[in-house]
Amino acid sequence: MEKKLDWKNERYLACGIRFEHDDLMLAYIEEHRHLIENRPQSFQHGDFHCGNIIIDGDGNPCIIDFNRIDYGDPWEEFNRIVWCAKRSIYFAAGRIDGYFDGSVPDEFWDLLLLYISSNTLSSIPWSIPFGQKEVDTAVEMAKEVLFWYDDMKTSVPCWYLEAKKDGSKLEYS
Repeated sequence: MEKKLDWKNERYLACGIRFEHDDLMLAYIEEHRHLIENRPQSFQHGDFHCGNIIIDGDGNPCIIDFNRIDYGDPWEEFNRIVWCAKRSIYFAAGRIDGYFDGSVPDEFWDLLLLYISSNTLSSIPWSIPFGQKEVDTAVEMAKEVLFWYDDMKTSVPCWYLEAKKDGSKLEYS
């Protein structure tokens, strides 16, 4: 996993596109990379977010887009939850709470921010071949991530706290 963090950082730094306060994400990654040591490993979808969930003819949710399958920390699979939170903070919070059966361990949040930071930075060079609109989307998401995490001062995103305030919208069966 450390090689993956390094590769993503290197690609970002070499791409020539920067955003204000990117140094905060880069510093967070360096200061928290030790958290990935001895993490469990499992099969990963690699691109799990609400954009890769479709509903079939019977109303069942189906997961698509398995071209990024990987092996790594199961919690890394949450690294694209930013796209879900942008769509619905309740869905995103429900994904986390559902995964942990309502008891999210404290150590999850620091790791989540590490994975989100790394993925957010790497999405910028990834977006370049797809044109300026995709680059703008990636840069805007990076700015939004900084906002959600109060410029990297907190590891629990404000969208999660907001969703939890209104518990009536978060019902689990």
